[in-house]
Amino acid sequence: MAEPTSFISTEKENVVIRAGACVVTILPQFGGKISSIQMNGRELLQLSLAPIAPRTRTMPFDAGDASGWDECLPSVAACTVPFKSGDAHVPDHGDLWRVPWLETDSDANGNSVSLRASCFSLPLELERRLTVKKAGKGHRLSAAYKLTNRGSAPAPWSWAAHPLFAVAAGDRILLPSTIQSLFIEGSEGHRLGRAGETVSWPIATMARGGTTDLSLAQPPESGIGDKLFAGPLSAGENWCALERPSAGVRIRFTFDTAENPYLGLWICYGGWPMGPGPKQMCVALEPATAPVDSLANTGPWSRVLESGRSVQWGMTLDFESIEYGAV
Repeated sequence: MAEPTSFISTEKENVVIRAGACVVTILPQFGGKISSIQMNGRELLQLSLAPIAPRTRTMPFDAGDASGWDECLPSVAACTVPFKSGDAHVPDHGDLWRVPWLETDSDANGNSVSLRASCFSLPLELERRLTVKKAGKGHRLSAAYKLTNRGSAPAPWSWAAHPLFAVAAGDRILLPSTIQSLFIEGSEGHRLGRAGETVSWPIATMARGGTTDLSLAQPPESGIGDKLFAGPLSAGENWCALERPSAGVRIRFTFDTAENPYLGLWICYGGWPMGPGPKQMCVALEPATAPVDSLANTGPWSRVLESGRSVQWGMTLDFESIEYGAV
């Protein structure tokens, strides 16, 4: 199996924020991508599978670098939804990873930056402020979001964070103990079942028999690629974590379940992209507004933003150093 390669962007517009040993790199010209989060010189995000390059409005996500951290808005899956001016065609993984972002503010200390970008399929504008600081035994990255409808008509929308964190076999995903089952959005080869079915967490029964520990990262030759959802989540279920003893770090998300009552979980151990070439070896913990990838798949989670109105939310990521083998 081909291994991922690190492709370094040389764009002068790159933005770097830092606090102590934590360094975060953002690429405004390439969808506002967070291309790198380093702790003590160790890269935490999925390496790029191809050179980071300009994107078109229609290319699939796997035709790009498929790395780092992007924002999925107004849908994760490609879909068509009705809108006042005619059907809106939303491309794969949404609009915002394809368009340049504008830097709107930064602080003199170099630990915070704000950027914004506009969707093209629907009249939505997203502003994201990132702040990194020392906290406790490690560092904290805070992300504050503001979504505004710049159009003249109500607009449907859904959002999911898309941070692809690199993993090694034996790393572990942690969820609140009250989460005991997940919805299947997709499972490569239907190993866990079909879309819409549920599967137990963390020990799941596979569709063809046998069990698997979904919380435990598997080696890349396993060819696993599963997208799962938890929720709706209560206020006490507002966290998730990725424990990486192989990298000496624990990554803990905390988010507002009133605004983002679902958690997407992408576990990929060599199972995607399809076809020849490098594969992802990553886990994405994705606070989200909906338990489905497609904006066209409506339900009680569906959201509409009125013309001229805004909505805000936020989340934090804590990076804590741990000793190898720590529990």
